[in-house]
Amino acid sequence: MMPSRRRSRQRALQVLFQVDVRKQPVEAAIRAYYDSLYSEEQEDQEAPLPPDPFMEELVKGTCARVEEIDRRIAKYSENWRLERMPAVDRNILRMAVFEMTGGINPPAVVINEALELARRFSGEEAVSFINGVLDAIRREAQEQGSTGGR
Repeated sequence: MMPSRRRSRQRALQVLFQVDVRKQPVEAAIRAYYDSLYSEEQEDQEAPLPPDPFMEELVKGTCARVEEIDRRIAKYSENWRLERMPAVDRNILRMAVFEMTGGINPPAVVINEALELARRFSGEEAVSFINGVLDAIRREAQEQGSTGGR
């Protein structure tokens, strides 16, 4: 059974956090997730949990385009340099921008999911900040006539 996309996004956020904060290579962070954090999720289950392709797509895609994504975030995060943002907020934004601009899911769904992650793992201030940045990026993409907008 495939995990829900919400669960996959939570997992991806954990892996992206490791890549960002511990400066782990992407593949190593994904492997470490499956070896450690993933095992905590499955304590009650007999069989090992299957791989999570959506989580891996989000992590690898976000990391592959992180410079372009960071430029887009920086453009709309007034008075907040990326390196000064809380790591959780920075990685929620990165993942959401990748998902939104990659045409993976409709922007409204992506923004809503990002706000849920912020509510769960950050705080109310982060929710309004993330909403503002993602909404501005969504508007820019619409004005450019696509969600790709390079």
